[in-house]
Amino acid sequence: MTSSRPYLIRAVYQWIVDNGLTPYLLVDARHEDVTVPEAYVENGRIVLNIAPMAVHGLTLGNDEIAFSARFSGQPMQVVVPPWRVLAIYARENGQGMMFEEDEAPPPSGGDGGGPEEGDGRKRPSLKVVK
Repeated sequence: MTSSRPYLIRAVYQWIVDNGLTPYLLVDARHEDVTVPEAYVENGRIVLNIAPMAVHGLTLGNDEIAFSARFSGQPMQVVVPPWRVLAIYARENGQGMMFEEDEAPPPSGGDGGGPEEGDGRKRPSLKVVK
């Protein structure tokens, strides 16, 4: 099964925008798979304004959130995997959703990350009860 995080990010983003508020992303910027302006990273995190008027070409995909924006007048392409998003919330009132920190991307393909042979975990099973 795929991660629900990208779907939740899109839903909360739409809810915030529909209510005329400004969507912000809190991102864990300590990883190589995150492309953000380093000058704005504090304590390994960055807050990004992803309002329609603040960014160009916003894509809220399952594998990446991407857009271009200006930082101190300089254009930059920003790329953030959804598993690096720690929160999406409205600037004006703080309402939104927080996520747990993930160290690695979710597994792709296969059975959606279920236990594999030899990984030390017992595979789930169903039993017919009559």
